[in-house]
Amino acid sequence: MTDPSDRKDQLEVLWLDPLAPETPLGQWQDLADNSVDPNPFFTPGYLQPFLRAFPSATVRLLVIREKGSKNWRMTAPIGRRRAGLAVPVKTTWTSYYAPLGTPLLRDTGGLDDVAAFVEVGAGSTSLMAMPFLPCNSRVASLAKKITGWENRWPEKLSRAGHGSGDLGETQYKAAMSGKRRKEMRRQLRRLEDHGPIRIAHLIGEEAIKGFEKFLKLEAEGWKGRAGTALSSNPETALFSRNVIKNRSLNNGVRIDQLWAGESLIASLILFIEGSHVFSWKIAFNETFGRMSPGAQIAAISMKQNLKSPDILEADSLAVPGHSMIEPLWRGRVDIGTLILSKGYLGSSLASLTAADLKLERSLRNKAKTLKAFFS
Repeated sequence: MTDPSDRKDQLEVLWLDPLAPETPLGQWQDLADNSVDPNPFFTPGYLQPFLRAFPSATVRLLVIREKGSKNWRMTAPIGRRRAGLAVPVKTTWTSYYAPLGTPLLRDTGGLDDVAAFVEVGAGSTSLMAMPFLPCNSRVASLAKKITGWENRWPEKLSRAGHGSGDLGETQYKAAMSGKRRKEMRRQLRRLEDHGPIRIAHLIGEEAIKGFEKFLKLEAEGWKGRAGTALSSNPETALFSRNVIKNRSLNNGVRIDQLWAGESLIASLILFIEGSHVFSWKIAFNETFGRMSPGAQIAAISMKQNLKSPDILEADSLAVPGHSMIEPLWRGRVDIGTLILSKGYLGSSLASLTAADLKLERSLRNKAKTLKAFFS
């Protein structure tokens, strides 16, 4: 379905079924390849396998494109869901498996594109939320400038990441200085008792093979016992395999491995999108827990990232305050939920949504405190 936007002389709006055969994957991928704010989770190679595994009747792809052309300007999956505990709202579609909600905006995109996207995405309620949105993204910057629309951040969080160049090197040296460097080297020497240390960085076809080893390693750990490993159910196993296969076609996934002899000690899956890298999943052999396998592979991956001249930023995608990754990846990625509203109705609903989000966060923090107290 095609509807004219407010900028009839320049832009038009499309609502597409992300899984429909007629959805132009080439145009979608071209926008992803040229987005100013890379997001691997809104590409066809990720979103389609995800929605096949976890179908949702409400999710549609909102597309802003140049009128009468095939040039997509902006897109994101949009659905209606509870922002916190109770209040339903139109939102960019994020999940536990995709904690990044940045819409894809062409590198030449501007305020008109974002304004049209928000106007149509918000719909009749004049309210729209963008969860897990990087605060310093171009989309966030432009969204706050849309005439007639209020913006608010009811929650802002900071998760681990790292820079590149001199900044990245400084962060790495700070993380690996003194006592920690000596301790991690000692732990690696202890791992050598089980066989020669080997580090691998897998891309392409090798990444597909390496992913099977990752699935096995993850299933043997606490996630397997809890039933939350990717291979614990058919839906997540098929979805994740298809994602890795899709991304391996253009070297968009890298799997880092740490081996001691014939034992896979730790493995980290990273998505490479444009000049950004995102660490997606980590698994390690709990038998070697005293050798800090998770920290070892995180440090190894950061060092490899810093060697690549094409990588400018890294996002851990980890929960804020993660005890393993934050001491090592010293940069910070500021994220939050951006709520955009217009008019009396939109403003009223935005206030309810903000309160709902704050209540959910408060209850979640209390639950964590109680869990820690009784553990």
